[in-house]
Amino acid sequence: MRDYVEVGIGREARRTHHLQDISLVPARRTRSSQDVDTTWHIDAYTFDIPVASYPTDALAGDVDFVNAMHNQGGLAVINAEGMWARQADIPAAIKEVITAAEISPAEATRTLQRLHAAPLDTDLLTERLREVRTTGATVAVRVSPQNARELAPAVVAAGAEILFIQGTIISAEHVAKGGAPLNLKEFIGSLEVPVIAGGVYDYSTAMHLMRTGAAGVIVGGTSAASELAVGIAPGMATAIADVNAARREYLDETGGRYVHILADAHLETSGDIARAIACGADAVMLGSPLAQAAEASASGHFWQTAAAHPRFPRGVVERDESAFDRAEPASLETILHGPSSDAFGFENLVGGLRRAMAKCGYTDLKSFQKVGLALA
Repeated sequence: MRDYVEVGIGREARRTHHLQDISLVPARRTRSSQDVDTTWHIDAYTFDIPVASYPTDALAGDVDFVNAMHNQGGLAVINAEGMWARQADIPAAIKEVITAAEISPAEATRTLQRLHAAPLDTDLLTERLREVRTTGATVAVRVSPQNARELAPAVVAAGAEILFIQGTIISAEHVAKGGAPLNLKEFIGSLEVPVIAGGVYDYSTAMHLMRTGAAGVIVGGTSAASELAVGIAPGMATAIADVNAARREYLDETGGRYVHILADAHLETSGDIARAIACGADAVMLGSPLAQAAEASASGHFWQTAAAHPRFPRGVVERDESAFDRAEPASLETILHGPSSDAFGFENLVGGLRRAMAKCGYTDLKSFQKVGLALA
């Protein structure tokens, strides 16, 4: 039963829960973490771990990070509307952002806005995506709903194998004043690659997106700045569970078409990842936890795509202080697979997930979605 409370005369609000509000309930059976399988399959692609990187130049600002994620069994997502298509010298541009961040957050935002004001060069983007193809890594590329119609065909032609249509908020039909709406059902049907779309926060929107033919739906995506700026901050545990319920109904409606759920919001530790999957996610998108990796492009700094918005930025350039407390940055392998000396789940993220699954008696991701939950 959904829990509604009165916030004033004639106005009710639904009580929702954040991931940190819940805990997993172990059953009578436990297993060895050695027996746990974290493989994630989506469309024709298989990944050893259910982890995709958030599409920001702070992480995937070069081919090296994309290849490193591939080597660790995950998926790196490139932001087609970031510096890959706007700046000839991406390392120099990222260095400008880091230097500006040392002055003030506002100066870093202004620098991001200036760098993103450069026109999109699809030829430059094409050249760089083709370079990724030569590494053997899966080419996953993000475009915004606003620019999907113009940019997605060029991205697919350049070799993108998985397309992310991702914004802080998305709907099945993006309406633009003075222009034709983007009907995702028609648009996705015209593409020859699997599409993952989001973010969404509720049952109804998720159902609409699933009916467009999307292979995956992203739940979440707002930053703390977005919560302050626009007031959108639903409980992620509830949001994932609601979208999972939509998936079950859609599965019955279609006679078996399975749509993947990716959780993307406030995931910092292996415990957060375990909770997200327990609520119904198939995989997670990680941002700041990966920023401290030695292979990350911005050397311990992180920003979301909306941080560069020219008129209303939502997000800031953040510096992960823990990355600077070390003699040397941790490797991506250490952050994802360990070994680690961190006792709080900020490193060996996949190892922590495997242990959570094993302690609760589950050997694969899909069955782990049935684990018992309790409100903490």
